[in-house]
Amino acid sequence: MNFLTVLPLAVVMVAGTQLVVAVFLASSDRPRAASLGFLAGAGLVVAGGVTVSWLLTRLLGGLATDASAAASRIDRGPAIDLVVLALLVSLALVVWLRRNRSGPPRWLGSVGHADPRWAARTGALLFVVTPTDLLTMATVGASVARHDLPWWHLVPFVLLTVLLLAVPLLALVLLGQKAARVLARMREWAEGHSWIVNEIVIAFFALLTVLDLIRSG
Repeated sequence: MNFLTVLPLAVVMVAGTQLVVAVFLASSDRPRAASLGFLAGAGLVVAGGVTVSWLLTRLLGGLATDASAAASRIDRGPAIDLVVLALLVSLALVVWLRRNRSGPPRWLGSVGHADPRWAARTGALLFVVTPTDLLTMATVGASVARHDLPWWHLVPFVLLTVLLLAVPLLALVLLGQKAARVLARMREWAEGHSWIVNEIVIAFFALLTVLDLIRSG
């Protein structure tokens, strides 16, 4: 496994309310400043979330190995794979249960006049309070740590997550006045069909985890 394996989970991070908010900010009074604030807040939380998961997995795995080293040599890999698989199942269940939620959140009415500070707080809070994002960050960090990969393997995942959130802003910069139609389509997709893509990505990563378990068996 390398950092490319976890990259598809970045889609799960942003598909849904996060992308809808990014679209609204790109259509606000101060689209560039507000969008950059949103990206900064989101990026900090995602980087922190996967880092905490990576550190905890390495710490707990190391403690378990040290505790049993006197008796026998064990491979902590399968145990962590089972945890990752449980996280993926939980993530798929949450996505399924939330699939029929449509329409923008009520609080988005104030997005049109958002300033960078408000947008940064919103970007941070969205990833803290959304169950799918918390589970995804835990899965990514644990999976990277399980394969004994260094911390920097998390960086491409964080950057891709931010890049996907930046698509509405990039559309605005590149297309100008023509971006309205593109942004509307992004919003419709995020509100209606993103859960399908999320389930496909989760199933793909779950399959990779099962294959790791089989190889370790």
